[in-house]
Amino acid sequence: MQGLIKKFLFNPKRVFLIDGFGALLTALFLFAILKNFNEYFGMPKSTLEFLTIIAVFFSIYSFGCYFILKDNWRPFLLLISISNLLYCCLTLGLVIKNYTRLTFLGVTYFLLEMMIVCLLVYFEIQVLKRSNK
Repeated sequence: MQGLIKKFLFNPKRVFLIDGFGALLTALFLFAILKNFNEYFGMPKSTLEFLTIIAVFFSIYSFGCYFILKDNWRPFLLLISISNLLYCCLTLGLVIKNYTRLTFLGVTYFLLEMMIVCLLVYFEIQVLKRSNK
């Protein structure tokens, strides 16, 4: 992990690219897979649509930051890191709220997604910390 962080310190804007593709993948899973196979997951469709919209917005934001920002990228990376963390909190709250409706596969999917997003947040914070040195 440390080697990967050092690699991104040479071009820290690449973190936005990873974040953008991750959010796009989340949106794809939420919309295409979970929505079409909802009986295997159990999350209400309106909730999936809401989470999909958030993921699409995060993807547009991250890709926009990657392509538009030249300098002063740190506050933008901090913003998407905090947003990702809040997304995890929201997802956890929705899992708790809908726990009785969710299947084992649904709970597993959302917990794995939260773990991956939290790892991404950790990675983003490490890049932010080390880029200040």
